[in-house]
Amino acid sequence: MTTDPAAATDPAQERLRRWRLVLGGDEADGTGCALSGQDAAMDGTLAALYGKGDRARTGRDRSAGLGASAPSVARWLGDIRTYFPSSVVQVMQRDAIDRLGLSTLLLEPEMLEAVEADVHLVGTLLSLNKAMPETTKETARAVVRKVVEDLEKRLATRTRATLTGALDRSARISRPRHHDIDWNRTIAANLKHYLPEYGTVVPERLVGYGRASQSVKKEVILCIDQSGSMAASVVYASVFGAVLASMRSISTRLVVFDTAVVDLTDQLDDPVDVLFGTQLGGGTDINRALAYCQSQITRPAETVVVLISDLYEGGIRNEMLKRVAAMKASGVQFVTLLALSDEGAPAYDREHAAALAALDAPAFACTPDLFPEVMAAAIEKRPLPIPDRDR
Repeated sequence: MTTDPAAATDPAQERLRRWRLVLGGDEADGTGCALSGQDAAMDGTLAALYGKGDRARTGRDRSAGLGASAPSVARWLGDIRTYFPSSVVQVMQRDAIDRLGLSTLLLEPEMLEAVEADVHLVGTLLSLNKAMPETTKETARAVVRKVVEDLEKRLATRTRATLTGALDRSARISRPRHHDIDWNRTIAANLKHYLPEYGTVVPERLVGYGRASQSVKKEVILCIDQSGSMAASVVYASVFGAVLASMRSISTRLVVFDTAVVDLTDQLDDPVDVLFGTQLGGGTDINRALAYCQSQITRPAETVVVLISDLYEGGIRNEMLKRVAAMKASGVQFVTLLALSDEGAPAYDREHAAALAALDAPAFACTPDLFPEVMAAAIEKRPLPIPDRDR
């Protein structure tokens, strides 16, 4: 939020100014602070979005509004980008869509060109995909592609580095060539052979890394719930799916589901195609999705299945749990994520989460930054780094 230079020199006046912007109204609202110039314009953009329905909180309604026309909304979008930083703009856009029902205006190309693109906007566009006219789809794909490319730049390098290390460690060999020796573990394994007179360890057994890049070492199946509440998770999972698919040592399959199951593996080279192949909303049949995933497993001991779902099962609950138990018994590493987003755990079925935890498949929310560590732990078959708040 920008600040009036004159007000900034007086802390008390600046506090009054900020309260005035929060409360709305006019100088008679109890602050005694009148707005002018840029402050008044900023207040107008806030009033247009948050003015209606605030009487219970402030005792008054602001009188402005966005109206129903695309030109007025486009002007408002331009104004908020002038007065507020990008992170605030994204929140205000999200609130405008939720509070004022502006989703249909996103079907117009000129509106899409005016918005600040983020993960949540992509989720909204995907939910409107079927209703989107052909004249808008090109612009929508460009918006989605920009967000996806930004996410790939942020996430890809660390993901590849983390998982490459995990793959190498999981492929340790007992007779490594010199450049494949894991010296830290070799020394630790041979400390009993320390020779004090020479000040050195004489190793009887070498511990080394396998070369994970030479062939496929692990198989990963991402099984993604595409119900409406999972929109951000679908976006992040599609990006991670594309990153994993780019690694030769991992065979990646991406499956999305509601009451039907769709395998989008052949589109993983372009996560934008994956996203436009989803259909957000509808029911949920986790059991059917897991049955399909189970049918694709050929090397259970080398397979990681990641279920991303809020666990509101519309299918057969007991069968779902039996499938998870059967996969784990066969050697599959099974990971359940309630969300893959920055927002934390959404509403979810706690009874199903508890049942999965009893099968040693705890369900927890995962941020995009934590996801590489979760996958590395699953690949190495060690305990998952579950955030404390989700235990």
